[in-house]
Amino acid sequence: MYYLNENVKDLNRIFDQNSREGYIRMDLNENPGGLPEEFIAKVLSEITPEFISKYPETLEFTEKLGKFIGAEVDEICLTNGSAEGIRHIIEAYTQPGGKILSVDPSYAMYKVYANMYGREHVAVHYNEDLTIDIDKIIDAIKPDIDLVVVLNPNNPVGDVYSYEDMDRIVEACKRAEATLLIDEAYYYFYPNSFVKYALENDHVFLTRTFSKLFSLAGCRLGYVVGQAEGIAMVQKLCTPHNVNAFGIKFAQSIIETEGFIDELVAKQIEGKEYLVKTLREKGYTVNAKEGNFVFIKPHLPADEVVRRMKEEKRFLIKSYKGIGNLDDCLRVSTGEKAIMEKFIEALVDVDK
Repeated sequence: MYYLNENVKDLNRIFDQNSREGYIRMDLNENPGGLPEEFIAKVLSEITPEFISKYPETLEFTEKLGKFIGAEVDEICLTNGSAEGIRHIIEAYTQPGGKILSVDPSYAMYKVYANMYGREHVAVHYNEDLTIDIDKIIDAIKPDIDLVVVLNPNNPVGDVYSYEDMDRIVEACKRAEATLLIDEAYYYFYPNSFVKYALENDHVFLTRTFSKLFSLAGCRLGYVVGQAEGIAMVQKLCTPHNVNAFGIKFAQSIIETEGFIDELVAKQIEGKEYLVKTLREKGYTVNAKEGNFVFIKPHLPADEVVRRMKEEKRFLIKSYKGIGNLDDCLRVSTGEKAIMEKFIEALVDVDK
C-alpha cells in the first residue's frame, strides 16, 4: 500500500515562483543593494575549475568562523541557511505531538516546521500596541513545552530582548527542561549577541545566517552554535556536503576583510534612519524598532499600494493585516540611503 505522511498532506505552504529580476526587492529582508560589485569581482576572480568540481571543504572556514565568534570547531554546525539549522533542532529536540513555543507574529517557519513534524505550535501573542510582555513568555514555558524559540530582533516587528530577559528565559527553560533556540538572523542590526548562552548552557542553541546583512541569500549559508555534545546531534541530521562552496568562499572573504562588516552596518543604519525620519516628516506612521525592516501605515489600502508599487514603480514590498493598532500596513525591508531615496519618491507618488 502506498503511504503518504499525513503531516505533509495537510501542510499549508506558499511558494512564490514569480520572477523578481528587474525589481528593487524590499519584500524578503534581503539587502536590496547587495555587496559592492568590486568585492564580488575580487572573490570570483579566485574561483578555479577545481574549486567548482570538488565538494565543499568546510574545516578551514569553520576554524576561522570559530575565531570570529569565539567558539570551537565542534561547537559550530554549518547549515544551508539558518532555516536548516532550525529544522534540525526541531527534529532532534522535540517529540511527536510535542509543543514548540514562540511569540506571534514571528518567523513563519517555526509554525510550519511544527506542523511538518506533527508538533503543536504554542503562540505568545503581541499586545495591541505592538509590544511583547516578557512575563507572558516566562509564564508560557511549562513542563509540557519541548522547545522555546526566541528570535532577536524579532521579525516582523523588531522587538529585542535584554540580557536580563534572556537570563529569565534560560532559567525558565531549565526549570521546564525545555530546549531553547535563540535565532539571531538579524544580529548585526542589533549587536547585543546571546552567543555566550549557547556556549555556556546545555540545551541552548543559537542560529545565524549570512543572508541578511552579509547579502548572501542566494548562496544559502548559516550555522548553529551550541555545546559540542548538542551540536553533534544536530550535525547527524545534516546531509553530506550540505553547504555551498561559493557561500563559504564569500563568507570567509567578508569576515577576513578588515573593516568591511562595519561598512555594511553603517550603510544599513544610515539608510534605515533616513527612511524613517523622512517618512515621518511626510506624515506617515512608521513602526521602526530593530532589524532591517519597518512597518508603514499607508494612506491608501495596503494591498493596492503593494500592487501599484510593483506594476508602476518596480518595487516589491508586502502588505500585512491585523498588526496591532497599525492594522492594514506595509512591510518594507531597508537598505542603503540611495535605494531608500528611490523608494520614498515612488511611495509618495503612488500613495495619494
